[in-house]
Amino acid sequence: MYRLYTRPGSGGFVAEAAFALANVPYERVNVAKSEAGDPQFLKVSPLGQVPALALPEGGTMTESAAICILLGERHPEAGLAPGLGEEARADFLRWMAFMSSTLYPAILRRYYAPRYTADPDGKAAVEAAAVAEIDRGLGIVEGELEGRDWLVGNRLSLADVYLLMLYCWHPEQGRAREAWPNIERVCAALRQHPVIEELNGAHEMW
Repeated sequence: MYRLYTRPGSGGFVAEAAFALANVPYERVNVAKSEAGDPQFLKVSPLGQVPALALPEGGTMTESAAICILLGERHPEAGLAPGLGEEARADFLRWMAFMSSTLYPAILRRYYAPRYTADPDGKAAVEAAAVAEIDRGLGIVEGELEGRDWLVGNRLSLADVYLLMLYCWHPEQGRAREAWPNIERVCAALRQHPVIEELNGAHEMW
């Protein structure tokens, strides 16, 4: 059985959503922030970050986007992602990589600014630059969603759930909803999805 290391309000949200949407059983292990440096957990996740996934066949993997891609491949019957032969597969990989390499790091800089500067007075500058980068990335996604119901292909995928998670972390939610109506439209639909709505009860993303 899969074992997922996660915690409420973390990037584990999208991994938990993948398991729930696919109806795949897994063991959930809650890792408090105070436990992130535990030597046993560091064997699973060397950076002490969640989510981390222990695989049924042995071995572990980290990175929420990678976990989602893997689960989509292993459980194609769930329709979590376009299949290897589908035209939309390229877009799925593109947007998962874009969000994990552009939006997610900017969000981390916004909320953990002291990690990204050696200047004791540099926190505000790091935060401001991070918000600008978040806004730039969301603006690109906003344009892609013009006239579309979902980010990839013509059906819900884990790319949409990943977007929802990152969008919920924007530090100025009121402004975000006005600035990116296409993203808000997609995320509003996801908030009403019974699986996502139930998962939010534990994560309190919105």
